[in-house]
Amino acid sequence: MVLPREQVLAGCHHRPELEALIALAEQAIRTWEPVWSGFMAAEVREEAEQRLGALSELELSSAGGWPQAERRRLRLQRAELEPDAAAAPLMGLVLSGNFLFDPAEPADVRRGLEAAGAGPEAIGDIWMRGDRGAQLVVTPELATQLHGQTAQVRTVAVQLEATPLEQLQLPAQRIPKQLSSVEASLRLDAVASAGFGLSRSRMAELIRGGAVRINWRPVTSPSKELAAGDRVQLQGRGELEILEIQPTKRERWRLLMRRA
Repeated sequence: MVLPREQVLAGCHHRPELEALIALAEQAIRTWEPVWSGFMAAEVREEAEQRLGALSELELSSAGGWPQAERRRLRLQRAELEPDAAAAPLMGLVLSGNFLFDPAEPADVRRGLEAAGAGPEAIGDIWMRGDRGAQLVVTPELATQLHGQTAQVRTVAVQLEATPLEQLQLPAQRIPKQLSSVEASLRLDAVASAGFGLSRSRMAELIRGGAVRINWRPVTSPSKELAAGDRVQLQGRGELEILEIQPTKRERWRLLMRRA
């Protein structure tokens, strides 16, 4: 079966990635066997779920190793098939090293692993464990490849050890909550500081440093104005969705937000 490729791709933001997913979907339909993609960024997965999920021939699901995982693998199968209870093809990887004198961020870990031969699509979420190293979710193939190996992250030599997902110390799960605030402006730094509970100066610093995205798109301007429906992602702190914006009698803005 050939899917309506151009219809699915029309106006999409991530055409190469979706073209690859369409090929996997056609394989799953042709062989009657579910197919797993590599790990993908959240914005790609959301667009794929919206566009491919609308096709009656397909059933989609995703897994990233923990409930609030940002990077996930997408499972594509024929809609007629029963859901598969088998565990998703995921493994944990523990990265150990002394980062006391050269602190690292998840992006540093990712670069170090890619320099050691890991493909981007084989690496899921990464979280730091203080100055002792990091933990991450990877494909079973990459876990096997890197187990017992050494790599370089910034100036630190690290040891790599494959481990089952259930033995990882997963990040604390964030409980979604709704909150409201009255702000003098709709600037990103003002709204996000209220939503994430950080000072405005700290939020502006994070924005300029590239730690903030709006609707998954990077933004480095603290003065960027937000609108109802926007979703603000802050690295390591989750997402803030702007549910409603109403003007007040004193020329301020009352915002209803959801943080997850």
